[in-house]
This record gives sequence, structure tokens and C-alpha cells, in this order.
Amino acid sequence: MSESKRIEPESAPSPTERALESVGTHEELILASRAYCREAAREYDIDADFSLVDWEVSTRAKRRSAAVKRAKIPDAAVGTPLDWDAAAERTGRPREDLRRATLSLTWAAYEAFDRREWTATLRHELIHVEQFQRFGTTDHGARFRERAEVVDASIRCRPFSEPKYLLTCVECGTTLGRRYRECELVREHERYRSSCCEAGVDCEQLRE
Repeated sequence: MSESKRIEPESAPSPTERALESVGTHEELILASRAYCREAAREYDIDADFSLVDWEVSTRAKRRSAAVKRAKIPDAAVGTPLDWDAAAERTGRPREDLRRATLSLTWAAYEAFDRREWTATLRHELIHVEQFQRFGTTDHGARFRERAEVVDASIRCRPFSEPKYLLTCVECGTTLGRRYRECELVREHERYRSSCCEAGVDCEQLRE
């Protein structure tokens, strides 16, 4: 008989994690998320300079749970440390302005996620901050995925708002995609075939 695997009990949430469970306003979400991010940066050794990070809450985003808004710097590449002085001269922007980023938190995602999902989302965004501050850009490539595994961060967030259209395989009913607004795929779904059954694609409108 093979030896069974053991599952360790979950650790109790820290004070900053508990604070995330009692957020009622946008300001409280920023304060609690910022406090948790500082704690996570220490715990997971994430190299982020929070003096260069601004915070906001978005009520309009439908598909992203959070985002790091930052300058687009020509020729910046993940893996190559950026010379910020040279980048400032090249772009004609002050160095400190160029280095600033905004961490945008989506209110609907916070309301839909439990504490573990939200903290994993915040660690995801911290990797973007870390990469941007070092390389002048960020992506979801191999370096990001490796880092996400180390800090136990999510790679992609689950849908948190109801899509307007649902695309499925007419043969087996497999979900092929969700769309939050009308697009070519929605308008011309009859032209497409599913990869699972090589069958037609059905498009259902879920809401007005």
C-alpha cells in the first residue's frame, strides 16, 4: 500500500489579509491592498519600490482584475536591465516620471474574489511592478511564469463579470469563448469551426 500524501493545515491569515476581508470603500481597498503588497514583497523577496507606485480603483474594467499602467519605453526588453537615464534622454521625459507606474485595482474583481484569489492577484501585479522597475517593461513570458510559481501568484484570473456572449461547440457544448462586447467572432460565428469537434459554433447572448 502506497504512503498517503499529507496536506498541511492552512495558516491563519495575517492582519493585512484580514483587513482585505472587511473593505467597504475604494479608499479602503487601496489601503488594504497596499499594506498587503508591502507585506508580500517582504515575505517573497519581491524587489519593488513602492515610492514609485500610484494606486487607483477602476469600476469600468470588465476582464482584468488589476493592471499595472506604465510608460511604454522603446527597445525595453524583459531580461535586460534598463538604463533609466538613457531612456529618459531617449524619450524626452523626466526620469522620475518615466519610472512611475499606477497599480489599478478592479472593484468588481475584488467583490467577486475570495481573499486567496485577491492576494494571488496582487502578487501577480507585484511581479509586473518588479519587472517594470528593473527592465522598463513587463510581460507574461517565461520569466514571469517562473517568478509567479516562486511567489505563488496567479497567471490568469478567472472571469469575474458576466460576459455578454457565450460561444460553444454545437456538437459537444464545450465553451469556446466568452465575449464582453460585439465583435467579428460574435457577428460571424457561423463561419467558424470548433477545434474540439470540427463542428459549428453557436453564439448565445446572455444579457442585453
